[in-house]
Amino acid sequence: MQGKLLAASGPVTAVLGPTNTGKTHLAVERMLGHESGMIGLPLRLLAREIYDRIATLRGAQSVALITGEEKIAPSHPNYYVCTVEAMPMDIPVSFLAVDEIQLAEDLERGHIFTHRLLYARGLNETMFLGAETMRPLIKQLIPQATFVSRPRFSDLSYAGSKKLSRLPRRTAIVAFSAESVYGIAELIRRQRGGAAVVMGALSPRTRNAQVALYQSGDVDFMVATDAIGMGLNMDVDHVAFASLTKFDGVNVRTLKATETAQIAGRAGRYLNDGTFGTTADAAAMDGDLVEQIENHRFDPVRVLQWRNDALDFDSLQHLIATLEKYAPHPGLVRTRPSTDLLALRTLASQPDVTRMATSPAAIRILWDVCVIPDFRKVMSDEHARILSAIYGYLMSDAGQIPDDWLAKQVQSLDRVEGDLDTIANRISHIRTWTFVSNRSGWVENAADWRERTREIEDKLSDALHDRLTQRFIDRRTGVLMKRLRDREELMAAIDHEGEVTVEGEYVGRLMGFRFVPDPRAQGIHGKALRAAASRALTSELAGRATELSAAPYDTIQLSDTGKLWWRNAPVAQIEAGAHWLSPPIELMDDEALPGESQKRILKNLQDWFQHYLATRLGPLLALRKTIDDKRQTGLTGLARGIGYRLVENFGLLERARIRDDIRSLSQSDRAQLRRLGVRFGEFSIYVPKLLKPAAAHTLVLLWKIAQDDRQLTIPMPPPPGRVSVSLDQQVPKAFYAACGYRPCGARAVRVDMVERLAEIIRTEIENYRLIKKAHAERKVMTSAPPLAVPLVGPIIPPKLLTGTDAESNSDSDLSANCHAAPAADTVVQLRNGEFVVTARMMSHMGCGLDDMASILHALGFRRRTLKKHDGGDEIVAWRRNSRHVTHGTAKTKG
Repeated sequence: MQGKLLAASGPVTAVLGPTNTGKTHLAVERMLGHESGMIGLPLRLLAREIYDRIATLRGAQSVALITGEEKIAPSHPNYYVCTVEAMPMDIPVSFLAVDEIQLAEDLERGHIFTHRLLYARGLNETMFLGAETMRPLIKQLIPQATFVSRPRFSDLSYAGSKKLSRLPRRTAIVAFSAESVYGIAELIRRQRGGAAVVMGALSPRTRNAQVALYQSGDVDFMVATDAIGMGLNMDVDHVAFASLTKFDGVNVRTLKATETAQIAGRAGRYLNDGTFGTTADAAAMDGDLVEQIENHRFDPVRVLQWRNDALDFDSLQHLIATLEKYAPHPGLVRTRPSTDLLALRTLASQPDVTRMATSPAAIRILWDVCVIPDFRKVMSDEHARILSAIYGYLMSDAGQIPDDWLAKQVQSLDRVEGDLDTIANRISHIRTWTFVSNRSGWVENAADWRERTREIEDKLSDALHDRLTQRFIDRRTGVLMKRLRDREELMAAIDHEGEVTVEGEYVGRLMGFRFVPDPRAQGIHGKALRAAASRALTSELAGRATELSAAPYDTIQLSDTGKLWWRNAPVAQIEAGAHWLSPPIELMDDEALPGESQKRILKNLQDWFQHYLATRLGPLLALRKTIDDKRQTGLTGLARGIGYRLVENFGLLERARIRDDIRSLSQSDRAQLRRLGVRFGEFSIYVPKLLKPAAAHTLVLLWKIAQDDRQLTIPMPPPPGRVSVSLDQQVPKAFYAACGYRPCGARAVRVDMVERLAEIIRTEIENYRLIKKAHAERKVMTSAPPLAVPLVGPIIPPKLLTGTDAESNSDSDLSANCHAAPAADTVVQLRNGEFVVTARMMSHMGCGLDDMASILHALGFRRRTLKKHDGGDEIVAWRRNSRHVTHGTAKTKG
């Protein structure tokens, strides 16, 4: 093994044990017992924490902080707190310690820890802190080392798998990608009020701020990557793994038992016991893994990552060869190429670089440049270009990076707008320039640049913290939950618009008699919030109940879904009842109302509803009242039966279905029913006033309510003014009856327009009869040859007129597509009672010729196809089917 000890060394002690054993605290105490000391820590964040502690105890002038991106170096410090990578190996100290020494097996950073294990020593004492799994290799590599085992202060036990919504307070949820961390944090925000976010990609300042949110109790949950596994001391009671696999930079693999234990060990600090388990999509842990973690028994580390530190700078090839040298000891293994070696290979392939890197000094500078971390962890071409540019400037005559070039790189990063990823990316960039400005002699005015880059990083870190807080923490809920936990009385209020606030924070709205919580205030704490709000709601509900029980009719509205609205909120629902015309009303969300208040409200709403029906369905209500009144002697049983059937069928009956009853009906009964608003048409018996839009709308609503089927899908009722619509065979006929329409073949036609069609047909037949009579008289009076009888109105060719509504089939439009009255020699002789379809008929039906034929067929007409004398287009004549005729072809109004 090459390399040399830092200095002549005293005893080497390995303090080994699981997390929460006080190892780091012991090392700091031992260091402060020496006149000088150095401690290497795995995280910049932890280094800052230890630095602050020593500065408080011994004064800022006695301690230096050295990391790759930050240096606080008084003139003559006694103690050095460093990241392991930044430990100054040329400074002799009495005491030296390296924390988390088991990281020597880490694929990325392990070779640095291995180097410190082999060569870093204190003059009088050296201490390595880590896991018990390192004991065999430390004993093998450092035979003189002594060992101290530290038991865990508290128990760590497995708690199984839990849903996110069931996790206990003071839980750290661990995931292994930014996407997973953000997704889980979003869920925790919605369900539990919010979570702090801790990831290795965050700057130390942002991580500190997020940890502070958790430690202060502003949030009870933390969502983190395995960045929490080392050094971060927090009050975590439970660690929940959302995944048991991770991407290690090369492959997606299952976590090692030691890695899982390192993270799980964050639960339970000092004497407080901790628990661990799984959540989200992670499967439950198997028994062997649980037993290992609970009892801190793991397979020993078998090999450590190693890289040669005896570098040859005679040429680029020699440098790369020495970096790729195989390990000289069976307990060591050559590490995989790290980012600095990858960068060196990339730059060594560039002609501009090779032209400059021709001497040991130049090659040493190139290696120093390649050591600049790729904080974005992508080793992109952009990072290589930056390194190449930096090397070019360092090899120039000036030997430094120009201020204007560095200013240009930094200036573009001095912006805080953007989303989480954008700001985090800027932080990664600025950390590069912070690292560069901390390298001795690389930039002019190094102190100014260190301050400038530090300010930008701090600004971006604060912005990132704000974005994380805004996105993943509901401060309102956090405050409320904290006060609820402390059993403090919460002040609630409600304003005139129904907005409910607790401690000045909006928690929901009172809509009618229903409290609607703010969706952001849902989750496990929703019941507590509603309980807090209910105190303010009690008096408000009582006042509203009194007001609604006497509310004027014009303040109540009926919706298309059968809900009664008052003060812009639903308060009652019309339900299906024994009869469609008198459905019951049920109050909504009335649990908080006393029984007497409910009765008074219902009485007022029922009175309102009866008034509403009377103004729209008056004739139908009057008809029902008359036929139900046993004392009413003006109607016979037959008339009552017809009236009853009208009421049951929404005021519309097909005449053909009750033909015999109509024939048997006396003139007195007919007159009585007419006085009640009933009309006896040729095809239908109906109540004309129910065809008005308001009445039809009400009938359709009552029909829908009567179905008592929430899954029933029906079309929209025909709009006002539409005389016919396409018939949907899947829709019950009663729906069309409620709309005032009668199914006729392919269409449903408004019932009054069906009767209008009957009038037009009678007129056409009568006109033809008169013309035929005149023709006969002329034939008797003269010896002229017989004249063909002309038809009245234009004849419609079969292929014309396909419109479907009245607007597209006006009389003028239709006439334009019709033949004029035929010449005498082409007129077809029609029989008595026959007619042909005219534009006027189709205009009134709002349809084309094919649909008109289906309407006539449905109404009981039959067709006869004729040919013109000149062999022209066929002509269809229609006449009433004899079995449908009530009084021949004469006008029949009953």
